[in-house]
Amino acid sequence: MRLGPGAFGRAGDALLGAVAAIILFGMMALTFVDVFMRYVIGDSIRGSFEITELMMVILIFAGLPLVSRKDEHVTVDLVEHMLPLTVRKALRVIAHLVSSAVLLAMCWLMWRKAGEVVGYGDVTAALRVQLWPYVYFMSALALVTALIHLVRAFRRPDDLG
Repeated sequence: MRLGPGAFGRAGDALLGAVAAIILFGMMALTFVDVFMRYVIGDSIRGSFEITELMMVILIFAGLPLVSRKDEHVTVDLVEHMLPLTVRKALRVIAHLVSSAVLLAMCWLMWRKAGEVVGYGDVTAALRVQLWPYVYFMSALALVTALIHLVRAFRRPDDLG
């Protein structure tokens, strides 16, 4: 069986979607148990805030490529429907190119920051979890999302009349 770009994208969507769902469930369960323990037992889970922060990083950056690939970002359409089709198409291309450029810049900055984090040995305050894998993860998924926007900039839109 040959895997084409569509199959690769669907597999990536499935993987990132599963990661996001598991992380979201984990955050919910952690919050529930932490609140229960705090009010019933009188003691909360040590480092639960840090764990939630790290899970949030994974959730957000796993979701970025999913949202970008499906072109489901929040948009406000106040005047676009009044513009000619050629202008709407040009604005769409510009938006994807700008998004790609910003994400590439973020990727580069986060990759540099990850190197600094490795050098300093940065860890979280309570649980002493090393931070560098999370920063590299953020950088890598920012790159993936930038590439998605780059491809979408030159792809024929299905929804522009």
